[in-house]
Amino acid sequence: AALALDNGLARTPPMGWLHWERFLCGTDCASDPHRCVSERLFVEMADVMVAEGWRDAGYEFVCIDDCWMAPTRDEQGRLQPDPKRFPSGIRKLADYVHSKGLKLGIYSDVGNKTCAGFPGSYDHYDLDAQTFASWGVDLLKFDGCNSGTLELLAEGYRRMSLALNKTGRSIVYSCEWPFYLRPVQQPNYTEIKHYCNHWRNFFDVYDSWSSIKSILDWTALHQDSIVKIAGPGGWNDPDMATLLGIVVFLSQLVIGNFGLSWDQAVTQMAMWAIMAAPLFMSNDLRHISPEAKWLLQNKEVIAINQDALGKQGYQIAKDKHFELWERPLSGGAYAVAVLNQQEIGGPQNFTFSLSFLGNGLACNPACSIQQVLPASRDWGVYSWVSSLSVEVNPTGTVLLKV
Repeated sequence: AALALDNGLARTPPMGWLHWERFLCGTDCASDPHRCVSERLFVEMADVMVAEGWRDAGYEFVCIDDCWMAPTRDEQGRLQPDPKRFPSGIRKLADYVHSKGLKLGIYSDVGNKTCAGFPGSYDHYDLDAQTFASWGVDLLKFDGCNSGTLELLAEGYRRMSLALNKTGRSIVYSCEWPFYLRPVQQPNYTEIKHYCNHWRNFFDVYDSWSSIKSILDWTALHQDSIVKIAGPGGWNDPDMATLLGIVVFLSQLVIGNFGLSWDQAVTQMAMWAIMAAPLFMSNDLRHISPEAKWLLQNKEVIAINQDALGKQGYQIAKDKHFELWERPLSGGAYAVAVLNQQEIGGPQNFTFSLSFLGNGLACNPACSIQQVLPASRDWGVYSWVSSLSVEVNPTGTVLLKV
C-alpha cells in the first residue's frame, strides 16, 4: 500500500459543506445577499449545521471555495479576503466556526490564478501555507487551473503539501492533481497519496442524473487503478463537489438541490458510501427538505462511508442496465449496492447468488442481510447457496449490509 500523507489526518473520508456547486462565484452581495459568497453565508451555514444536527451526523467542515479573495495580494504579498464580503477577515470567521465545534476549509490554486481569475499560489506556496495556518484554517482545497506545464503542476502540489506540514498546523490537503494529469498521462497514485489526503479524479459534479451517472461509469471503468490506493489518510474524490441537493462537491453531494429525483438522490448517497468518497454537501442547508435531510443524515449510510477498515468499494457485476457493487467493511461485513441505470419503465428485479459476494466469503456458511436504502428493512438470514432478488426503481439503488 502507498504511504499516506504524514499529517495523520483523514483517517476516514472527510465530511462537510462546500459552497461551490450551489453558490458558484456569487459576488454581488448588494442585490443578492443570501446567495453571495461572503462571511455571512458561512456563518449562517455554520449555525444551521449545529442547530439542525449536521455536525452531530459527522459533517464537520465548512468550506470556502473559489472567489473569496480580493483581486490582489496585500503589500506584504499575502492573500487577503475581499474586504466588502469578508469585512471581519478569515481569522475571525475561523474562530467563529471553531466556536461551533466545526472546522474551516479554504481554497487556493497551484497556478498563478484561480479558476475564477483570483490570485493563485504559484511561487507563494510557503507564504500561503503560513497565512492559512495563521488564520486557523483546517482544510485546503488546492485547484489546478493556470498551472502551465505538468512539471509545474506536480511541483506545486508537492511544494504546498510540504509547506502545509511545515506550519505545524493540522490541515487536510485536498488535491485536484490527477484530474489535470489524466488528459495527458496516467496519474501516479502512489505519489499522489504521499502528498494529498484526497484527490479529485473527474469533472465537476452537476445537479443532474447525467453527471452522477458519468461519475459512476468513469469510476467503474478505472477501478483497477484507483480502488487499491484508497485508504486511511488518502481517498479518491469523485468530485469534491459531490452531494447536491443531495450531491457532494469535493466529493460534492448535490442532494437537496433541484436536478435529482428522489431515487437518483438515493443512488448518489448510496454509491458515495460504497466508494468511500469524501462527503461534502453543496446545497442550501437553510432551505432543505425533510426527505433530503433524512437521507444526508442517515446514520447507517454514514457508518458505511466512514467504516474504519477504509476499503473502497468496486463493481463486481454488470448485466444490461443493472450493476452490482460491493465494499468490504470491518468485522467481516460487506456493503452491497444494486444499481438500476435504466431511465424508462417501472421497478425491475435483479437476482444474484449470494455466493458471488466477497469472493464467496461474505455469506459462507450464512449471513444476515439488512436493507439500508431506500428504507431500513431487515431481510433476515440467508445461506451461502441462496439467491437474492432485489427490486430497484429506474435510476435508483438498493443499499444492503451483509
